[in-house]
Amino acid sequence: MKSLMAGCAGQRHTEPQSPLQPMDHQDAFVPFRGSSHAPLDPETEADIVVIGAGPAGLATAACLVQRGHSPWVIERAQNVGSSWRHHYERLHLHTVKTHSALPGMPFRDEAPRYVSRQGVVDYLSAYAQRFGIAPTLGAEVGAVEPRTGRPGAPWQVVLAGGRAISANHVVVATGANRLPVMPALPGQDRFQGRVLHSRSYRNAAPFAGQRVLVVGMGNTGAEIALDLTEQGMRTALSVRSPVNIVRRDVLGRPTQLSSLLLARLPPALGDALATLLRDITVGDLGRYGLRTASISPLRQLRKEGKTPMIDIGTVARIQSGEIAVYPGVQALTRDGVRFSDGREHPFDAVLLATGYEAALPALFPYTALPLDERGMPPQAIGEGALDGLYFVGFDVRQPGGLLRSIAQQAERVAERISLRQAQAPRTRDGVAR
Repeated sequence: MKSLMAGCAGQRHTEPQSPLQPMDHQDAFVPFRGSSHAPLDPETEADIVVIGAGPAGLATAACLVQRGHSPWVIERAQNVGSSWRHHYERLHLHTVKTHSALPGMPFRDEAPRYVSRQGVVDYLSAYAQRFGIAPTLGAEVGAVEPRTGRPGAPWQVVLAGGRAISANHVVVATGANRLPVMPALPGQDRFQGRVLHSRSYRNAAPFAGQRVLVVGMGNTGAEIALDLTEQGMRTALSVRSPVNIVRRDVLGRPTQLSSLLLARLPPALGDALATLLRDITVGDLGRYGLRTASISPLRQLRKEGKTPMIDIGTVARIQSGEIAVYPGVQALTRDGVRFSDGREHPFDAVLLATGYEAALPALFPYTALPLDERGMPPQAIGEGALDGLYFVGFDVRQPGGLLRSIAQQAERVAERISLRQAQAPRTRDGVAR
């Protein structure tokens, strides 16, 4: 892998011509980089449109800028990196900063090994400024449609309100966690407490003095349960399925770095060593109500796209009895929860750490996307009927973390777009046909 501290594919960095300018809602249709595009009309043309100004969209836009392009970046929120601004407060990256930076700009030397949520927010804002990326903010994309049988660009990006942009290249960087998955629980209508998705959780303060059940023990659920417990709440976890748990660090070495080394081995050997490392460092937690997955952490990531739970203290709280573990939820009662083993327990709030979905079909109502079982595109670069489409930030199967994968994909996509643009004939105004 190329160093993330280098520029995009070796391109020389130039200072941005203008800083990131804040836009209010009435300026939501001001185009990217001021004079690069005309104001939005009902029909507008663009060479390259990037949908999303989170890490994936910013990384791809920066790599394109470094290659001399002016991508049009569209973001539905009023800030870059919006999802990071709304994550729970105690969140830190579980991946080391040297493998979490976007192309062309490392994290500051004084940043901790595992950067905080606010540190990532500040980094993304500085990243946009460094590369002169000023997205169109407050613009919701309703659909991406093929322009089959019509002259000009092959794709059309339709904004809320009906405005459309025809584009030769459309980079979809809306994120693997675009919409929360919030299942309806039996009995939820009679439960007297609160039921909310983990997306709404910021800190433990609103739950002071309450009994809280966190449903799901992925990384979000485990860390929220830890946060609640550290702040004195009576906390429990509902865990329906076997889990893969790994320590964030083993003897001072980040597990992320170990996983990258193991992934380079033949799969059978890497899986065996990953399982051995898990069993030695975490052990059997069956006595606490947790079943260990039969599949290795690496194989689970590779085959199912599920990241193991990276432990930063939750397991110790479970072992001490401070966090109770229950099986799956059978139903909510008036005052609490009945579990699949028949036990009932009172709770004041139920937090659903039940994950997210990319929800890509909703963006492509007229296009059949080849999605995997998790709803993710298997390739970053579209082919055949999807020529001109690119998907960055959806590869959740790579070891080393999503930000590392984003950095790699952004460079590949920018390189492919540059190659295609160089080969394309141009109109008189410079737009590729």
